[in-house]
Amino acid sequence: MVKRPLVRDLLKEKEVDLTASERKLTAVLIDGAMVAGLQSITRLADSAQVSTPTVIRLARKLGFDGFGDLQDAIREDIAARIKEPLAKLEPASPDAPRDHIVSRFVASATANINRTLERLDLTEFDRAAQILSDTARELHIMGGRITRSNAHYLFNHLQIIRPRVFLMDSSPSVWPQSLLDMGPHSALVIFDIRRYEKELEKLAGFAVEQGVSIVLFTDVWGSPIEPHASVCFRAAIEVPSSWDSTLAINLLVEALIAEVQSRLSDSSADRISALEKTIGESKIFRGI
Repeated sequence: MVKRPLVRDLLKEKEVDLTASERKLTAVLIDGAMVAGLQSITRLADSAQVSTPTVIRLARKLGFDGFGDLQDAIREDIAARIKEPLAKLEPASPDAPRDHIVSRFVASATANINRTLERLDLTEFDRAAQILSDTARELHIMGGRITRSNAHYLFNHLQIIRPRVFLMDSSPSVWPQSLLDMGPHSALVIFDIRRYEKELEKLAGFAVEQGVSIVLFTDVWGSPIEPHASVCFRAAIEVPSSWDSTLAINLLVEALIAEVQSRLSDSSADRISALEKTIGESKIFRGI
């Protein structure tokens, strides 16, 4: 838990003492859930249409030595906000034996999620969200032997939120047809955890040669695809099982889906409304 006051609370506390420019900067920080504060001082000032000295003055009014200390505090606040709910996870029952598979699996999965979030670069997260929400790009999604379900999950949601989203066939023999239409206007999302798949590495290499931006989801050790990636997410995957867990990966996927929908709120609302109308008219589901 963060023992000092949250930066958001400090901003509200000092509101009456702020200049007009400082209030503009405060609005940008609060409206963006403080994430804007993780940018460079120049980019933050530009986004608020204020000067960099204004950013420094605001940091000092809040009690920090400068922008660097303010940014560290914002980073801590965001990390605490993400991790606090996870710290509440307990074994299935207070009476459950600690060596029961459920208890051991929950403990490992919780540790994986915490380790993944501790290492998460929110700037990288935002960069991935920008790529996925850029409707000028075609999105192609590909999963491996174990991570194919993660790829399907991301595809199923993004195709509702935005147009031109494609799930690539699992067979390498049909990849060349997909590559024909890829270029700088395309992005390729790849899931690749150990044992890393050579064919996926080849696909990534060909895609990058054509100017494609790659968003990679991998494990803590890092897929060989990582040097090709514009954005890379490393997730902890080890659990007491013969199989690796992708729960931490899917947490990141669901967070990205939420952020992409937020960025495309107007257009995605129209798409979802049209989809619901079609579902209602088709009477596919009960109770509609």
